[in-house]
Amino acid sequence: MSEESIIAEQSSKKKKKKEPKAEMSFLDHLETLRWHIIKAISSVIICAIIAYIYSTTVWDIIFAPNNSDFWTSRMIIKLNNYFGIQSNGLNAKPLSLINFDMSGQFMVDVWTAIIVGFIVAFPYVVYQFWSFIKPALYENERKHATGAVVIMSVLFLVGILFGYYLIVPFSIDWLGSYSISPLVANQINILSYISSVTSIIISGGVAFELPVVIYFLSKVGLLTPKFLRKYRRHAYVLLLIIAAIITPPDVLSQMIVSIPLILLYEVSIFISARVDKAHQKKLNEI
Repeated sequence: MSEESIIAEQSSKKKKKKEPKAEMSFLDHLETLRWHIIKAISSVIICAIIAYIYSTTVWDIIFAPNNSDFWTSRMIIKLNNYFGIQSNGLNAKPLSLINFDMSGQFMVDVWTAIIVGFIVAFPYVVYQFWSFIKPALYENERKHATGAVVIMSVLFLVGILFGYYLIVPFSIDWLGSYSISPLVANQINILSYISSVTSIIISGGVAFELPVVIYFLSKVGLLTPKFLRKYRRHAYVLLLIIAAIITPPDVLSQMIVSIPLILLYEVSIFISARVDKAHQKKLNEI
């Protein structure tokens, strides 16, 4: 066998290792995706049933931020006292929650169980969709994406905790006490309370997926670290505005909420820069 044929054979073997498996038909892809979706939905339903069974514990957790004894409120009081500022904390007057519909509390209980089920089952849901996407990646791409499910799950959990311990109590305190006139009393519908709390918590989880989103957008060339650095000041202003909207009108509260969001943006710039550096290195090798 000649030297050229040996080199050609070795290069073909390398290509086979790097290339994904043989392509499936469109219907095969749909069938595979269908089973991954079924498994993901089943996990959410199972977790939702468990959450419904233990609904008393779930409701204790959900109602906890609507109380001056909540962890965040106690920390605010301690911080203000440290700086010599008098403070009653958050939610000194808990919201008065009411229900208008005959089946209102039952439906709220069911939907809350579904949302909690989704939050608990999120790592498995991500794993199922990752299992569908992974075979289409090249070997080196799979290597770089190792631990993606764990990273996304951890970020989602941190975002959930961020929303629950920081944004939710501040939002309840500010929105619940906001009044356009002393003649108008705030009596909050239970459905409104739950939708606000759950939407804030899930939004926090989704927001903390920003580094992952930036990674993939940088990977496909839609975002660059230069772009993110160029509009850094604009992003900071936007984050500060968001923090000012969802917190009471004091600088300390706004800093507590805005600092993690700003750090998250900086982490995204770092990730984008790493991706861009790896891409430039690959081009230079070619």
